[in-house]
Amino acid sequence: MSGRVLVAGIGNVFLGDDGFGVETVRALSAQPLPDDVEVVDFGVRGVHLAYQLLDGYDTLLLVDATARGGEPGTLYLIEAGAGAGADADADADAGPAPAADRPGGGAVLDGHHMSPDAVLALLDTLCAGTGTTPPRRTLVLGCEPACVEEGIGLSAPVTAAVPEAVRMALDLIRDPSTTKPADLAAN
Repeated sequence: MSGRVLVAGIGNVFLGDDGFGVETVRALSAQPLPDDVEVVDFGVRGVHLAYQLLDGYDTLLLVDATARGGEPGTLYLIEAGAGAGADADADADAGPAPAADRPGGGAVLDGHHMSPDAVLALLDTLCAGTGTTPPRRTLVLGCEPACVEEGIGLSAPVTAAVPEAVRMALDLIRDPSTTKPADLAAN
C-alpha cells in the first residue's frame, strides 16, 4: 500500500466472534510495521474512527467479522466502493440506514450504532464539511463468524483464522499486488 495506511480493528469483544477485528489488530500490532502504517483497535467506537480518518490516510483497512454465508473462519477481502460499506458489517443490528435512504440524507451521529457503513457515510459528511479527503481506497478484511451472541472469546474456527488474517494484512501492507480482493475467499 502506498501513502499513509490505517488498519482499524472493529467489533465488540462481548459478542463472541464479533471481536475478530479487535483480536486481529492486537496480534498485528505486535509485528514490525512501516512508519506510515497505523494499527488501532477501535472496537465499537465508530465515531472515533470517523474523526481519525480526517487526519488523512491514503488507505483504510477495516478488520471486522463479516457474515457473508461461508463457513465460520472463512476470510474475505472486500474492496469497499460506493455503496459497498454494508458488506463490512456482521452484526444483525446494522445501525442506521444509509444516508440515501433517510429523509433529508446526511449521516446520523449515533455512537451506539456506528457500523462500518455508518462510519463511511459519516466520513463523507465530515469531509464535505471540513474540506478534507477520505481515504482513496477502503478494504475490509473480514472473517465469517460462527457466533455473535453474548459471550467473551472467539470460536475455534475464528481463533484459527486470526494468524492468517495477520499474514494477509502484512502482505497487503508490504505489497498490495500480492492479494487482490477478487482473489480471496478462503478458509
